[in-house]
Order: sequence, then structure tokens, then C-alpha cells
Amino acid sequence: MSQEILDQIREIERDKGIEAGQIEAAVEDALLAAYKKTPGAARHATVELDERGDYRVFSIELPADLEERLLDEARERALDELERIEEESGERNHTLLQDEDLEIEWDEVPEDLVQREDVTPENFGRIAAQTAKQVILQRIREAERAMMYDEYVDRVGEVVTGIVQQAGDRNNVLVDLGKVEALLPRSEQVDG
Repeated sequence: MSQEILDQIREIERDKGIEAGQIEAAVEDALLAAYKKTPGAARHATVELDERGDYRVFSIELPADLEERLLDEARERALDELERIEEESGERNHTLLQDEDLEIEWDEVPEDLVQREDVTPENFGRIAAQTAKQVILQRIREAERAMMYDEYVDRVGEVVTGIVQQAGDRNNVLVDLGKVEALLPRSEQVDG
């Protein structure tokens, strides 16, 4: 990468009103996802992006007993989260937990037990680049959705003005509120 890409990232953050650093974190996650798609990728890795736009991929090796304990803890957290979601929704969730999908708490690992090695690939393949693109776009959409939610969450029960865009089927109406569009259900509409 280059300084030009970092400048573009900062410009996107300014234009969309996204908090500084969120897209950079998304780029790091995207590069990590792309690295994991490359043949011979390490099981645990991290990506570091510097202020010049250069990135490095480091593989992380842990002692086997420590790795197993961290995976057990991550599995337990994931199961607790799934159980909480099942209680809230009232539906059984049949999710398969795989070790590759578990997120290890790296801050709990003593630095002297971690062996890091620079494994930055020369170039990413087409599939890895496509994965990186999808991760970045998804993070941008999530950040925009979160901003819209934060803008209107405090206005529940408040009357807002908008322009009717479309009266759809099932008596729902699509209303333009400025930055966002809202769906006005029949139960919330005034008669006529």
C-alpha cells in the first residue's frame, strides 16, 4: 500500500462522517482475512499498518498448552453468547463452532510466550484481494448503519417530517427523512 491509499481512507472517513481509524482497522482486518486465504497461511496472525501505508503480517506461535487453554476460553465465550441469543430470541440456534472462527483474547497472553515471525506475502491473489474488498465495504456499511441508528435512537416517539417516496404493497409507506429512508407501517399512519 502507499500513502495515497491512507489519504483516500481518511477522505472516505471525512466524507461519510465515520470515526477516524475505523476504516484503517477494517483494512487491517481485510488484509488479515486475505492472508488467511493464501496457501500455507499461519493459524494465528496479525496485521500492522504504519503511518506510511506499509503493512506487515506477523504469524503468531504459542505453546500448545496455552493455545488450547485460550481456545477453550474463546469457545466458552462463544457458547455463552449463543445461549444468550437463544434466550432473547426464543429460538434454538444450531451453529457449528470451529476453532478457526474463535477469537482469542491476545491481551491475556504474556509477551514472552509469543513468537512472532514476519510472513508478509509478496502479493495477494485475486481471491484474497476480493475478500479484502468485501470486508472493507461491509465495515463501511456497518459504520454508516451505526451512525444512522445513533442519530435516531434518541428520537423514539418524536414526530419527524419527511417526504413520501413510495406507497408500497401491504399499506406500507417509504418516507425520505433526509439522510435515511424509513418504512412507515400501516399501524403508524394517519387515516386517509
